[in-house]
Amino acid sequence: MFRIVIAFSAIILANSSLTAQSNTATIDEIIVTADYRKSNALDISSSISVVGSEIIEKKNAHHLEEILLNAPNVNSSSGSSRARFYQIRGIGERGQFSEPLNSSVGVIIDGIDFSGIGTTALLYDVEQVEILLGPQGTRYGSNALAGLINIASKSPSASATYGLQLENANYDSEGLSGYLSGPISEKLRYRFSAQNHSTDGFNNNQFLRKNTSFRDERVMRGQLEWSPSEHTQIDIVSSYININNGYDAFSLDNTRDTLSDEPGADRQKSKTVSANLSLTQFEKFRVETLLGYANSKIDYGYDEDWVFDGFHPWEYSSTDQYLRKKETKSGEIRFVSTDSGLIFSDTTDWVFGVYVLQQQSHLQRNYTFLPENFYSKYRTNRSSAYAELNSQLGENWNLTLGVRAEHFNAAYNDSNQIDFAPNKNLFGGKAALTYTTGQDNMLYASISRGYKTGGFNTDGTLDREFREFDAEELLNYELGFKGSLYNEKIRTQVTLFFMDRDDVQISSSLVQTRSDGSSEFIEYIGNAASGSNHGVEVSGEFNATERVMLYSSAGILKTKYKTFINSAGENLNGRQQAHAPNYQYTLGISAKINSVLEFDANLQGRDRFYFSDSHSGQSEKYNLLNASVRYSRKNWRLTIWGRNINNKDYLVRGFFFGNDPRDNYNPKSYTQLGEPARYGITLNLDF
Repeated sequence: MFRIVIAFSAIILANSSLTAQSNTATIDEIIVTADYRKSNALDISSSISVVGSEIIEKKNAHHLEEILLNAPNVNSSSGSSRARFYQIRGIGERGQFSEPLNSSVGVIIDGIDFSGIGTTALLYDVEQVEILLGPQGTRYGSNALAGLINIASKSPSASATYGLQLENANYDSEGLSGYLSGPISEKLRYRFSAQNHSTDGFNNNQFLRKNTSFRDERVMRGQLEWSPSEHTQIDIVSSYININNGYDAFSLDNTRDTLSDEPGADRQKSKTVSANLSLTQFEKFRVETLLGYANSKIDYGYDEDWVFDGFHPWEYSSTDQYLRKKETKSGEIRFVSTDSGLIFSDTTDWVFGVYVLQQQSHLQRNYTFLPENFYSKYRTNRSSAYAELNSQLGENWNLTLGVRAEHFNAAYNDSNQIDFAPNKNLFGGKAALTYTTGQDNMLYASISRGYKTGGFNTDGTLDREFREFDAEELLNYELGFKGSLYNEKIRTQVTLFFMDRDDVQISSSLVQTRSDGSSEFIEYIGNAASGSNHGVEVSGEFNATERVMLYSSAGILKTKYKTFINSAGENLNGRQQAHAPNYQYTLGISAKINSVLEFDANLQGRDRFYFSDSHSGQSEKYNLLNASVRYSRKNWRLTIWGRNINNKDYLVRGFFFGNDPRDNYNPKSYTQLGEPARYGITLNLDF
């Protein structure tokens, strides 16, 4: 199947094999907002994947995890009710136990940093999801070693509009959503949206005889766009996100039938506000000020033994709960050149700015085997200065140079009398050379440097040698092509990349035996000597006729460690890195049957991958079939949709340790299943 996808992508990219004939349809340009300037995705010299509202609606996707297969070389890690950690090109965290965490993949929602707590990545009333692959050492710094995911909500409309969305699906899923948008005055616009979505979940607790993996997710968002004068623009976004999900995902027999008597929870409440002030009254530059604030309360816990009291004579019984309070404050001021502010004989535009991020995280861990509750406080400060020059070297050549300098300091203390105060200066940057053809297609070569701060492990039972770990750095080399062919009927991008990693931060684990014979599972982070990640990313859309569009994306990824011995003493030199499948793909067709009826179907797949660097457990490769039929009239759309129609069992998280008293707690693999076959009907009303 993967060979077919590659062949299809090659057909899209090979202009000699395509004929224009009578096709008059074109593909709309995609504007990316995550960069310093709003830019066409085809003009940016790096690999970018954008998932728009049209795709989100067709898949009836409620959360970021449900659309990630649309992007090449992007994966996610569960171990909770929703994926909250993501991996790009094989790099990214996977677990929620280690504290504190520094993210390799940044997650930004309407200007707010939600890196490491992506449970809040809900997609109602979202304009698009932008996935920037590769280090963003100039643009964002430490939390974007592997890349950045930017989620942008829909903006207020120029005229009065309102809408309603009703959903009904299997597993007793129900959804009610709506929005209001329009002008308040000539200079002020607003948008308000809200969603409430719930489902019984996909697992059945046979002991309690009820569904304990339910989801109840709500989001409210308000926006204002105010133009008090010709040269002043103020955008404000505020949201309230309430996630109240159960967590009961694992069973001793690796099925959807659980036996826990104290099922866990995965809850999060977040209040956010962000503001963007743009001043354009200056002749040679404009000024942008971006402010963000978020306050989150997170409750994550589970039944550690996964069974009820009395299940087995040799059993242990335990629960584990992590209560976190996290506060994030950010500020940025940016100066961006205008057309009259070019320098070096009017050949070079420029950007420079400063960025400050402050975060505080308070943790309370309530664990059966601790003599008393564990408490910790963690504060971080990141201060950065950055600059970027974009120079026209001739009619077709362009050179981009960017640099970022960051100072990181933190303070940590906990109830085990552990104190850390790390402090580090870090540097990132990018150099890219582009060549634009006469048809506005672009070839580029780039080198970028990413970095990620070091840190420390805080579990009181860890030996001293496992406490601290160093910063990670990488160099990313890319060659790419982007373009629109045949009068914009085809849009393509191809990227070849090689990433050279140094002091690789690896999530490892230890299993220690308690006095009662049961196992204690401890996650921690350490450094490997080095590693490499390289591969190919290709995507394309082809309007075959006025009514039929073919689309595909594919990622090939090869990863390995160099001179790395894991916590079990195994030499993993040359082994594939965790959560780094060798390939993944999407192959689809979208067809307008007539003026009111539209059909979309795609096949998506992913190769097997290791769950962890501390054991050899792997997922199985899988292929998922998705489809939708949409009937549209003037003011409403009725969509019948299905995800994973072939009902394929696939794995999203895996551990290896002893937890079954029936076999004397011998270590073995335990896995979490992904979403089963989903199907439903959604009605959208827009006025």
